[in-house]
Amino acid sequence: MNSDKAQKADLVWRDGAPVSARFDDPYYSMNDGLAEARHVFLDGNNLPEQFCEGFHIAELGFGSGLNLLATWEMWEQTGMTSPLRFTSFEAYPMDMGEMAKALAVWPELAEYAERLLAGGLQMRADTLELNVITGDARATLPKWKGKADAWFLDGFSPAKNPELWSPEIIQSVAAHTAPSGTFATYTAAGHVRRALIHAGFNVMRPKGHGSKRHMSAGVLM
Repeated sequence: MNSDKAQKADLVWRDGAPVSARFDDPYYSMNDGLAEARHVFLDGNNLPEQFCEGFHIAELGFGSGLNLLATWEMWEQTGMTSPLRFTSFEAYPMDMGEMAKALAVWPELAEYAERLLAGGLQMRADTLELNVITGDARATLPKWKGKADAWFLDGFSPAKNPELWSPEIIQSVAAHTAPSGTFATYTAAGHVRRALIHAGFNVMRPKGHGSKRHMSAGVLM
């Protein structure tokens, strides 16, 4: 496994959902995390319309793996048979038992959860190439050699985890984005949007999931 001083996730469980004790923030929306993942990260990146052979998604914050599973399901349901390339940067990885407990909330994804848990965080399958790079993204992302066609920016809240939303991180995201690549995130925080614009993204503010007024999405110009 790629590693740069990764630390174990520090979890508490509230109503069956994982919450980071370190950041006092849930790993996914308590108001149907799967629906939010589909709305924010899939719809926000115009998926599956962008899907093509060799498509590469990168993500800040692997968490429980929910975003991966939602995307992998869509990839296969769309009829793609080549591997989806998925790279995620995670400083505090869950262990497999914690991940299994977190993902058990969505029985509709049980098949994909089982495949993920069997394959692990460095996984090569017919329809998925997964690489979870562990450690502080401020150190690991600048050293990454890849470029993503779409980004899922899914760190903990900018107010609670500002390091993962800094202008320097956003610049690294842009530097590792393919031409006309896209991003989506649940946050519409002004300083995050300004950093994205400064990094070269055209930033839009569509409606957020559920009661959230706005999110952010855009394309590298």
